[in-house]
Order: sequence, then structure tokens, then C-alpha cells
Amino acid sequence: MNFTAIDFETANGKRNSACSLGMVRVENGKIVESKDWLISPPEMYFHPMNVSIHGITEEDVRNEPSFNYIWEEVEGYLQNQMVIAHNASFDTSVLRACLNTYGIPLPHFDYMCTVQISRILWPGMPNHKLNTMAHLFNIPLKHHDALEDTLACAKIAIKACETMNASQLSDLAKEIGICPGKWSANKCQSPKKLK
Repeated sequence: MNFTAIDFETANGKRNSACSLGMVRVENGKIVESKDWLISPPEMYFHPMNVSIHGITEEDVRNEPSFNYIWEEVEGYLQNQMVIAHNASFDTSVLRACLNTYGIPLPHFDYMCTVQISRILWPGMPNHKLNTMAHLFNIPLKHHDALEDTLACAKIAIKACETMNASQLSDLAKEIGICPGKWSANKCQSPKKLK
């Protein structure tokens, strides 16, 4: 079971305003690496609502690199990998907006969403938010910290594979009737439910 989990936090309502990125690498079903970055967004405006959610301010990122400077390191974790996020439509839209802002070509990868997976596997939950699912599995979580969110997402994905006795996320996708999303140089296709 090999995949990369990601989570972005944004400074404001613009998708290219990433101010933090968390990333976790899972190999053979085990978390082998975790990293996070503070990011200086292209427009240094932090909406009070966003700050109230994640606690990151302009002062925190003023001397941090912009997204294009961390991309070379980040790309190796995504290119030709299975990527997962909780509410992946948000995180992949932030990634795409950041890449477009700096004229960086889209990487190639397949991706899945742990919200979508959770809705299928655990339909009786009151909701499928990250903190709700983390609580279900006794996963410690400081919510809206990018690295903490990414670790929780990775652990939920591992739990889902264990629940379905799937050795890979691609096998899990087949078992629960999801076609993973796909990114390529010229298109981005969202995960789709087949059944």
C-alpha cells in the first residue's frame, strides 16, 4: 500500500493562496515520511476567517518560500503516485491554482478522496468531516494544522484498506466502486462513483 497524502491551508478565498502544505508518504502500509511547509502566497492577504480556522498569519509566512520554490521537492512525492486527501476536490484545486499561477506544468498522478471513501464505508456517521472520522478511529488531531490533517487522512486511508482487506488504494477503489481521479499534462478528472 503506497501513496502520498496531502493537505493545504489557504490564506484567503483564492485557491492559489496556499500558506501551508502537509504531506505524508505511506509505503507498504506504513507512514515512512511526513513533512510540512509554510508558504508565502502570491498576494499577502490573510482573511480573518481563514486565520481563525488555521491560525497562520502574514507574519508567520513573510520569510517563507513561495510555492514555486518548494515545488521541486514536492513534485517527487506526487509524480506518477497515488495521491489522497480529505475533501480532495479542495486540495487538488489549490494545487492546480498554485501550479497555474507560476506556469508550472501539471504532474501526472491518480488520486482519491477519504471523504468519498468514508461515506461509502461508514455511511452511519453523522458526517464525514476529518475530525469526526479521526475521532471514530481514535486518531489524535489538531484540526486545520496541515501536517496533522495529512497524518489523519493517511491513517483513515490505511484503515479503509484494512477494513476491505485491500493491499492498495487502487484495489480499494475497485472494491467500493470508485474510479480514481486522474491528473495529466492537459486534464484533471475527478474521482467518480461507478455504482
